Amino acid sequence: MEPRNFDGEADRPRSAGAKQTGRVLVVGPYLRARAGSADAQSESHVQRDAEARLDEAAGLARAIDLVIADAIIAPISQIRPATYIGKGKVEEIAALAKSLDVELVVMDCALAPIQQRNLEKELQAKVLDRTGLILEIFGRRAKTKEGALQVELAHLNYQRSRLVRSWTHLERQRGGFGFMGGPGETQIEADRRLIQERITKLENELKKVQATRRLHRAGRQRVPYRVVALVGYTNAGKSTLFNRLTRADVQAADMLFATLDPTLRALNLPHGGKAMLSDTVGFISNLPTQLVAAFRATLEEVLEADVILHVRDISHEDAEAQQSDVDAVLRQLGINPDDSGRIIEVWNKIDRYDAEQREELLNIAARRPEDHPAMLVSAVSGEGIDALLAAIEERLAAKRTTLDLSIDAADGAGISWLHRNSEVLAKELHDGRFDMTVRVDETKRDIVVNRFDAVPRLSA
Repeated sequence: MEPRNFDGEADRPRSAGAKQTGRVLVVGPYLRARAGSADAQSESHVQRDAEARLDEAAGLARAIDLVIADAIIAPISQIRPATYIGKGKVEEIAALAKSLDVELVVMDCALAPIQQRNLEKELQAKVLDRTGLILEIFGRRAKTKEGALQVELAHLNYQRSRLVRSWTHLERQRGGFGFMGGPGETQIEADRRLIQERITKLENELKKVQATRRLHRAGRQRVPYRVVALVGYTNAGKSTLFNRLTRADVQAADMLFATLDPTLRALNLPHGGKAMLSDTVGFISNLPTQLVAAFRATLEEVLEADVILHVRDISHEDAEAQQSDVDAVLRQLGINPDDSGRIIEVWNKIDRYDAEQREELLNIAARRPEDHPAMLVSAVSGEGIDALLAAIEERLAAKRTTLDLSIDAADGAGISWLHRNSEVLAKELHDGRFDMTVRVDETKRDIVVNRFDAVPRLSA
């Protein structure tokens, strides 16, 4: 749908008397950039175009099967404490919402409870802000028990200040996670004390989940498998790349937040080694802080990863802004996005470029600093995947020690131990002994050196 700029009159005619029901109006109340301001000059390289922002908001609405009656931009000069937007804009949007007979107005911003309540009164429709919309998507997409717990916890923290004495006039209209559902609001949404009790219970359950994850992670650390994590903006192609690298069958679709629950699969490296590849939830601009906190257990796979693949949809018009948003979330998690020894930038979807554009992209990548390379790939066609795997293997190897040793062929227990606890790069039988080259992490280096009289291999 072509977005409209609601800075006065509508710029396309509407058929008179058309009555549409069950539809949604998406509003982008974006602050006008002040020319010459310090903020505009310092952040212009990561500022999104208003139409691109509105298109993403509409995509979020479509992700939960909402039918969009219209999507408009409502530029504002300042944020109003009572309704976020000015009185005139409220009246214009109210008139449009009435003419379209919409039941829900999605505001692509974060609304305070009082702003949301006032807008619902003025617009005579349910109002959902960006945070609520993302929470609704997560609520529908969570498949595992852990995901459901995380979403419910984030939702309750969000709703705690909104359901009590704020939306009493809408009690009969909200069900499920509380946004678009029908009748049947639960007691948990109507009573602040019960909400807090439920939050406490969820937090305790999630602590158990985190403990279980730590046990699983400790089990993986006992074998020589390193962890590689995929991160990136939602719909950047992470799940498609995950399937390509691991031959898995994780859901991959051209929609925002197609994948929510984390997945781990074995990744075969070019020289016979193995790693664990983790697919995580996609990031997005203005990701609700409730979700970052609630999904910290899931994102621990990223925190513990030896190598992080930052997957970018390089064909997207807002690729630079999306990179900035992902970097911001990584910083919230305590990860330095400029850590070139740990993070590999993957420019995905190069299949969308023609030969000339692709050559230009390759030249741009070639001019990047050596310690910050970009791997150009197409998760759909497989182009660039071999080079990416080689880069992953090289990064993993840089954090491990290569050792040469000679072991009696009759020492079956020792040979078996090496295969279980190291990456065997070479193994040749000479005069009843195996000459082996193995690669081990720091925790097992001294064990191999002392037990097998191994010596570090000198780099060429």
